[in-house]
Amino acid sequence: MTTLKIDGRSLTLDDVHAVARTPGAHVECTAEAAEAMRASRELKTRLIATGAPIYGVTTGFGDSANRQISADKAAALQRNMILYHLNGTGPLAPDEVVRATLLIRANCLARGNSGVRPAVAAHLLDLLRHDVLPAVPERGSVGASGDLIPLCYVAAALIGEGEVRQRGVLRPTGDVLSALGLTALDLEAKDGLALINGTSFSAAYAVLAAHDAHRLAALADICTALASEALLGNRGHYAAFIHDQRPHPGQRTSARRIHDLLEGSDLSRPHDQIVDAAGSLDGQGYAVLRRSIQDRYSLRCAPHVNGVLRDTLSWVAEWLTTEVNASTDNPLFDAANSSVHSGGNFYAGHVAQAMDALKVAVANVADLLDRQLELLVDEKLNNGLTPNLIPRFAEDSWEAGLHHGFKGMQIAASALTAEALSGSSPASLHSRSTEAHNQDKVSLAPIAAREARSVVALAEEVAAIHLLAACQALDLRGPDGMSPRTRAVHRVVRAAVPFTDRDRRLDDAIRKVLGLFRADTLTRAADQAAATD
Repeated sequence: MTTLKIDGRSLTLDDVHAVARTPGAHVECTAEAAEAMRASRELKTRLIATGAPIYGVTTGFGDSANRQISADKAAALQRNMILYHLNGTGPLAPDEVVRATLLIRANCLARGNSGVRPAVAAHLLDLLRHDVLPAVPERGSVGASGDLIPLCYVAAALIGEGEVRQRGVLRPTGDVLSALGLTALDLEAKDGLALINGTSFSAAYAVLAAHDAHRLAALADICTALASEALLGNRGHYAAFIHDQRPHPGQRTSARRIHDLLEGSDLSRPHDQIVDAAGSLDGQGYAVLRRSIQDRYSLRCAPHVNGVLRDTLSWVAEWLTTEVNASTDNPLFDAANSSVHSGGNFYAGHVAQAMDALKVAVANVADLLDRQLELLVDEKLNNGLTPNLIPRFAEDSWEAGLHHGFKGMQIAASALTAEALSGSSPASLHSRSTEAHNQDKVSLAPIAAREARSVVALAEEVAAIHLLAACQALDLRGPDGMSPRTRAVHRVVRAAVPFTDRDRRLDDAIRKVLGLFRADTLTRAADQAAATD
């Protein structure tokens, strides 16, 4: 990617995602941002010289705000604050999360309200440029006075403490900085607080979770289209007229997408053809139709379920865009009016609420796909497909009775769905009082955001199993009747994973399909088929 310029106001979620997935990204602050930071720092220096107490600069932190120190102790206070918060636990945050955290934190400082000089943001961006990633434990933040503990591991790396990952290897920070010709940051008053008192770690998880959930929404429509074909479904359920009468944007988008994916299919047919094939009374008072003229809810209502995810993502994107372009530390310096303000912008309530809502919407999509999968494998419900999608064997074949096909896959998908559902209870409702009742109401945004990302990953695994089953069903049904778009998806899957012609291990197949998901290969194949159709 080309050099990204940040100013604290115009960072996009796509920018965050691109930097997160790009080792060695080049990011710089604009000249205007550098000037704003200098003005903010000069104001801080003038206010310190007055001798007036400034929270976290010449006072202690939290409930220790009533204890003032002299200005000559201010830098040492910042260092101590970083060190005493280095008590995180759990696995280390993934590389892409750490990159996103570095970028978002630098952008927060670039807004020019934090009282720090441009060098502080530049040190964060140096780590990005060299892909030197602080080793940040995932757990320990309540998301109230910012993501104090995880962000302290970032601040520690800037001052040469702790460990960093470089090309996947953990090494002492000081050794890595020295080898690269980089110097540790020499802390001034407020620098440590500006680095750790904010929502950047929570926001990093949230941005990446939202990005992956966007991809999942597209995949859920593809999965539904393939399931509709495999089950000889009614594509009239996705007619624009129906969804225009309940015009939620996400629902309409999902219905249109599924309808377009099925255009030209001889397997999933329009409503009038379904009615014709069902039969009629023929003058009788009662008759059992040859087939139902409506599909089960997991097919018929798929746009209504996936539409909720799409619409949730629309406002989540607005909130997160605001969050990554905000001053989220405390206190904030107003250079234009020569004043300092103490507040609570570090409280990550918007991130927590967004992620709690997102994970519920995503888990519902996982449940939808799991229900469709049950229809595919159940011989009582799959309209003539084999039980558990086993290959067709002659009754006198030695192989008859030996195979169970996708029985284990359906069990796995149900387990994954149950885990996604169980991880979707709102984290934000479990506020704890911490830090001697100073932080007596906390957001728990980092927990909500981590859970949201985990739920998205689980839902992707359900979708991978679903797609493998749908392709298996369509091979049994006969793929020649598929639409051009779904056939393109089927070809891509089959290029990576063969038809399951006998019982075999399928964990590697799931991994391969997940790779197709994450490279956007399937959505591109469907879109390209639409362009040439």
